[in-house]
Amino acid sequence: MYKAIATNKRNTLLIMAVFVGLIGAIGWVVSLYYGDISVAYWVIGVAAVYAFIQYFISSKLALAMTGAKEIQKRDNPRLFRIVENLAITLGIPTPKIYIIEDSAPNAFATGRDPKHAVVAATTGLMDIMDDRELEAVMAHEMGHVQNYDIRVSMIAFGLVSAIGILADVAIRMFFFGGDRRENNVHPAVLIVGAVVIILAPIIATIVQLAISRQREYLADATGALTTRDSEGLAMALGKLQTYGKPMQRQTTSAAHMFMNDPLKPGFFSKLFATHPPLSERIKRLRENAAQF
Repeated sequence: MYKAIATNKRNTLLIMAVFVGLIGAIGWVVSLYYGDISVAYWVIGVAAVYAFIQYFISSKLALAMTGAKEIQKRDNPRLFRIVENLAITLGIPTPKIYIIEDSAPNAFATGRDPKHAVVAATTGLMDIMDDRELEAVMAHEMGHVQNYDIRVSMIAFGLVSAIGILADVAIRMFFFGGDRRENNVHPAVLIVGAVVIILAPIIATIVQLAISRQREYLADATGALTTRDSEGLAMALGKLQTYGKPMQRQTTSAAHMFMNDPLKPGFFSKLFATHPPLSERIKRLRENAAQF
């Protein structure tokens, strides 16, 4: 299990390299179109600035989109004490704690590092979970904080958004930017370039989803190691499987942050699932119980 955790952390660099490569590919295509290689550097620079800004504001956007409200200990002593005790166990600062008024059982973590972390739970989650299960769920979310998954998610979200915007701008240049044949670029190169631009956002989204799915397994393992109670988390996931339902305020851009998929089931939501199946997560926890 520890080996799997270490492998997932190393894969972060590879994933970020894929995003940078996709942005570079879009920049290369646009530079060919304009016959000026400096355009590629501008594209990469703009994407980096956009991703940097997203890195700092994404958590605030996510909280606003979900309608989460910050609480203090007096507002919900049960949830606050559980998160506080977990933070002490892990040796990290207690994150800000939020509650979402929603009957759908769910939780999420966000932020750019443990010092600027946020964890949130819905009222529906607290209604159906006993203390053991609620602790397991919040240990899972604290696992995202401890493993810096929240940082990876924020960077990935920013880069995916940047790639989508760059691809859209590049496509508009190709179709509405006028005749650029004076650059003597072979038509076949432009065709390949158009394909790259069209596929880049799709590839970026798929990579982001792969990040999300692997990080859920990692957070399950980390949470179970924190509490030494893999069965508690398995039981909590079982309740999510039984009582889970779409959240009232749904947004695809924030879906990857949640404990369970908050979106309404559908063909495309299954095809581009942000979470591994709950049954598979429960199976892994119970098969590796002795290692926790």
